[in-house]
Amino acid sequence: MAEHGFWTYARRNPDALALVDPSGREWTRGELHAECNRIVHGLRALGLSHGDTVAVCLPNCAEFYAIYLACLQAGWYLTPINWHLAGPEIAYIVSDCGAKAFIGHERVADVCRKAVLEIDFPKQARFSVGAIEGFRPFAELVEGQPSDVPEDRAAGTVMNYTSGTTGKPKGVKRALAPREIEPDLIAQLMSVVWQMFGISPEDDNVHICGSPLYHTAVLVYSGNALHLGHAVVLMDKWDAEDMLRLIEKHRVTTSHMVPTQFHRLLLLPEDVRKRYDVSSTRCMIHAAAPCPPDVKRRMIEWWGNSIYEYYAATEGGGTLVTPQEWMKYPGTVGRPWPNAEIRILDDDGNDVPTGHQGTVYMKLGETAKFEYKGDAQKTKKNRVEKDGNVYFTVGDVGYLNEDGYLFLCDRKIDMIISGGANIYPAEIENVFLSHPKVGDVAVFGIPHEDWGVEVKAVVEPAPGVEASEALTQELLDFCRERLAKFKLPRSIEYTDAMPRDPNGKLFKRKLRDPYWEGVERAI
Repeated sequence: MAEHGFWTYARRNPDALALVDPSGREWTRGELHAECNRIVHGLRALGLSHGDTVAVCLPNCAEFYAIYLACLQAGWYLTPINWHLAGPEIAYIVSDCGAKAFIGHERVADVCRKAVLEIDFPKQARFSVGAIEGFRPFAELVEGQPSDVPEDRAAGTVMNYTSGTTGKPKGVKRALAPREIEPDLIAQLMSVVWQMFGISPEDDNVHICGSPLYHTAVLVYSGNALHLGHAVVLMDKWDAEDMLRLIEKHRVTTSHMVPTQFHRLLLLPEDVRKRYDVSSTRCMIHAAAPCPPDVKRRMIEWWGNSIYEYYAATEGGGTLVTPQEWMKYPGTVGRPWPNAEIRILDDDGNDVPTGHQGTVYMKLGETAKFEYKGDAQKTKKNRVEKDGNVYFTVGDVGYLNEDGYLFLCDRKIDMIISGGANIYPAEIENVFLSHPKVGDVAVFGIPHEDWGVEVKAVVEPAPGVEASEALTQELLDFCRERLAKFKLPRSIEYTDAMPRDPNGKLFKRKLRDPYWEGVERAI
């Protein structure tokens, strides 16, 4: 019998706090449990059975967690969809995942309508939180349904779709657990991810979630906080000062963040930062992008030894590093976590010497095995077999030091080759971000007649800073003192807002691709 898992805790202590939703409403475990049970009964009445898929296109809301908990105890796949996508992109994912039910939100009514009309999705299986023309109200799904625990419970899982930097996005599909294994036990096994960071079940921990739940890690870490009996404070849209306010109000201890959020927190005036008590923080994990060492060092100085980091992917992982280890090896993303293994291979699949750069591969464990749905070629392309094990890569370049700590250089796809030299934009971006007048930055390669490619930077000035030739000269002088000459940007442009999604992911192609239109030689 499982000791952990949201449903176990809800039955054991239904009056305990489970969720503070973006409106400030507090949901007890019992209330959230009853809602997820009603969703199971409602979808089963619609005809869903074991192994079916439910697709959702929702901003952060209580309904998202209720649907997530329903799918995970009914043996269904949940496919969260990025609500910033266009209608045809949403339609592709809904169709490709084989969804038997689709739940949208009135905030993105237009793209949800376009999606279902494009693929003629069944009207009786469309539901909306709020009003969407042609959709059934979400209330119709749950009204009149019993709130008791459904029979024939079975473990479900989440099938996320990769970002699709080349071609269509692909679903990362894992086999469901055998039906005889109860969902609570699977949830207990999955929640071990928090225990790797020293976080215990059902204690006084409170998790804050400020990033979109459609991101893999955001749902994994906040969902597993629920499965450990922790309360979750859910933000709709992330705001630096509002996060500080909520940390103080709810005595938040854990979160999953991205370096962009750290940078924006540090851009707050010092008197604002000092206004809030953040001493409750214990394990504020970050990942998803390289964190400039200066940014991370300043966060540790501010929040203490609560800044942890890991490296992984939707497909699996990975490494982790404590703040104490990071201070000893600044810039590292850590050592492999239990049962994980990292290898650095060259283009021929051979191990490279310690300290030398190559492509980062992670061992694919038995429980983490996956396939890209409908794309056997991509599944095979990203894997290599060595010494009886299977390893996969997401295309990152890095190296291991003598003590086995992993350091990332950049994504291989973003690497710039100029005049025969390999240049990693992340290194240059880290230097820019250490300048107080830079709010955000993207570095990439553009065509050059002689060198093939030259380095370009696009800068979003910090609040209150105006773009000017004087600023350009100041930034170039700053970089010149910290970077080799061949790494210096040959030009700097400015933007009011960098093209990032709410979780901090930079859409660098939107900045880079216009320079390569009509150019035969690709990056």
